[in-house]
Amino acid sequence: MAAAPEGARERGTVVARDADAADVRLPPPLAFGAALVVGIVLQLYVLRLELPLPPVVAVAAAVVTGGAAIALLASALVAFRRTGQDPKPWKTTPEFIVTGVYRWTRNPMYTGMALVQTSLACALANGWLLALVPAVLLVVHVTAVRPEEAYLEQKFGASYREFKQTVRRWL
Repeated sequence: MAAAPEGARERGTVVARDADAADVRLPPPLAFGAALVVGIVLQLYVLRLELPLPPVVAVAAAVVTGGAAIALLASALVAFRRTGQDPKPWKTTPEFIVTGVYRWTRNPMYTGMALVQTSLACALANGWLLALVPAVLLVVHVTAVRPEEAYLEQKFGASYREFKQTVRRWL
């Protein structure tokens, strides 16, 4: 495993980030994974919180949100691959992407991960998973989105600020 850059360890960073990168302190997939584990543990061992959906509605909601999640995640990854960039937010960003799904949302991967969690909540009728979506989005906002936006604004200046004015953070 690569050593963390000078100063990263003192600031509590849990990932080894590039020197020219956002100061992301928690990998967003880890935050979503933790929310899934917490939601399942709460449902199985603490207090059942069932979603009151008829089975056909639950399946339809799971399919729709799951499909939207896959579409967002896949299109964002394709955009990163086309530009030769690493999608990890703690890696250097040589350019910010403004094409494809990034014309509609600045955070399609995080939105996609939230939709995966929503889809699983519907499929499993687990109200805890659904209730934890806003909480995990808040954690991701504080630990990843804000540092990413500060980094991109510092690096790209007016062009990134204009992008922020024209494209929504989420949807």
